[in-house]
This record gives sequence, C-alpha cells and structure tokens, in this order.
Amino acid sequence: MVQTISGTICYGTITIGYRLRFTKRKTLGITVTPDGEVWVNAPAQTSLVKIEEKLHKRAGWIVKQQNYFRSFGEPTPARKYVSGESHYYLGRQYLLRVTEGKPEGTKYKGRCLEVVCSSRAKAEELLKAWYRERAKLKFVEIAEPIVARFARYGVAPSSIAVQEMETRWGSCTQTGRILLNPELIKAPGPCIEYVITHELCHLIHREHSQAFFTLLGTEMPDWKVWKEKLERFMY
Repeated sequence: MVQTISGTICYGTITIGYRLRFTKRKTLGITVTPDGEVWVNAPAQTSLVKIEEKLHKRAGWIVKQQNYFRSFGEPTPARKYVSGESHYYLGRQYLLRVTEGKPEGTKYKGRCLEVVCSSRAKAEELLKAWYRERAKLKFVEIAEPIVARFARYGVAPSSIAVQEMETRWGSCTQTGRILLNPELIKAPGPCIEYVITHELCHLIHREHSQAFFTLLGTEMPDWKVWKEKLERFMY
C-alpha cells in the first residue's frame, strides 16, 4: 500500500494543505483535484525540503486552480445508487432504476440505467462493474482512429487499459502503455478523445514541454475546450 503523508505550506496569508505519496515515477508531479485537494506524487527518496520548494514555486498556480474549481459552485452530491438518481454515460444523462431480482446485471434501456441485484446494497458494485466493462470496450473503439493518426510519427501504444486513479484521467507509462480512468466513460466522447490524444502525445514528448503542447494543438486544435468541459462535467 502506498503511504500518504499530509502537510501544509504558506503562500502569503493562505495556508495550502497537501497530501504526499512516494511512487515509482521519475519526476515530481502536483495535481489539484476538483474538490480542491492538492496531491503530490514524488519519486521515492525525494526530500521533504525539495518537495516543499516545488510546492512554493507552484503555489500561485495551485491557488488559481482551487479558485477555478470553486467557481463551479457546489460539487455533485455523493451518489447513493438508488432509483431516481441521474447518472451519466458518454455525456448523456440516464435515470437509475434499481430492482431486486436475478440474474444480476446492468443494462441501459432508453434513457434508463437498469440494475437488477439480489440485494439493493449491491447496486453500486454492479453499476461500477458495468461502467468498467463499457470503458474497456469504448475506450479502445474511440482510440482506434486517433492511434492510427499517430502512426505517422512512428509511435503506437503498447496497450490501452482501464485503471482506477484518484487524481488523473489518464497516464502513459514508460513502456508506452496508456491507462485510462474508468470514470471517464461518463464524459462526452470528445472529452475522452482529448485525454487519449493527450496521453498519446506523451509517447513522443514525455514532459509537458512547449513541443508537447504544440503537438497536442496540432492533433486536437480545440483541446482546451474539451479539457475545460471535462473538468466542469465531472465536478
């Protein structure tokens, strides 16, 4: 299990709390989640002094991101997975209908997501399993034409897989494996295309350099529109 450490830094009169994890990654990364939490993922053996130096350098950006997410208003209330709730699939809103019975399973019919379970307590488990299976199928389908375009750069992902991630929509491993958060299946198609394109750009430029963003803009000129829509949609 990855150990999480909590800490704070001061930025003027503002106290910024953060959560730190040491991972196998080679570079130090800072992420601000839609609920305003600050996560730091650092290579093992990185000193706390170096980590807080980086946090102080990025403090202005962190506060700006927190204010940005705060401007959306209150986040979506936690789901209870009961009949009558609205849930999303590929950007469309569906009404959840939970019934007890067998065989257990989930399907969408019209504008409803129907979950049949032996106990209503299993509705969340079954719906999330369905989302994950749909994500495995749809992500590969959506990625296929984008991957084909990137062939002209002489690159291709070693595989595309689904993996739960707390603070990221996607990642590209050192071996060229593209990992996508199954929660992304709830977002509109172009938002998914943006994340896939973003990660494919990392096959060519590992860091978020100017060359990276130039390539991203070439492959998806309106990427900023869909990035912002994704952040607002999933908040």
